[in-house]
Order: sequence, then C-alpha cells, then structure tokens
Amino acid sequence: MSAAALCGREGTLVSVSISVDPRHLESALEALAQLSFPINPQIYHDAALIYRYADYHEETEPTTLVEFPAYEAQLDDVRAALAAYGFDRGCLHVTAMLDEIHTDRSSEPAPAGAPYVSLLRVKRRAAAAI
Repeated sequence: MSAAALCGREGTLVSVSISVDPRHLESALEALAQLSFPINPQIYHDAALIYRYADYHEETEPTTLVEFPAYEAQLDDVRAALAAYGFDRGCLHVTAMLDEIHTDRSSEPAPAGAPYVSLLRVKRRAAAAI
C-alpha cells in the first residue's frame, strides 16, 4: 500500500473490488445490501481477470467487477456478508484508495499454492483487433 493514506475514524479508506461471474451479480449485490453501512458500487460488466504465469504466458477470464470505497474497519463485515452468500474469499481484493486513484489496473500477487504468479484486474477489456 502507498505510504500516504486517506484515514478516518474507521481506519484507512480503501477500494474494494469483488470479481463475480455475471450470473451471480444479483446475489453479490444482495450480500452487499446486508451491510450496516451504505455503499454505492460501480459495476464493470466488461471486465477481465488476467492470470500471469512464471513462464510469462497469460490467461484471460471475463468477469464482472463490483467496486466501492470502504474503511479498513468495515472489511470484516464485507467478507462475512460475501461468505454468507457463498462467495469465495478469493473474489475480494482490497487496494489503498490513493493507489487505486493513481492506477487504472489493479495487480495482486497469487495466493500460496496458486499455479499463477499474479492476477491483474482490468475494469474494461480492450476491443478485439479486427
């Protein structure tokens, strides 16, 4: 995370990104509606997850991204709400808000034991070349 941070009474302001299969978007939004604080999610229907491997090849998976700001103290509630609706912990990615503002792509390291080395979240996929 960035050395500079936006902070409030509930900790650092972060950007929450949730990757969901488009068929499960309604369930994800229902889970988020159960939170005790208001959210105004931005939904990216034409998003992608790009898995990067040690041999430098990439695999792209279409997805829907649901993003919104939250404070660090609220993250456990977000995780619990998603888990209550059957969502895997891996669908959630958190970035410091200032880092999110200054980049158009959010990359994260792979979890232990994953076959890939990093995951890039792209909010809008580029149009296919003709």
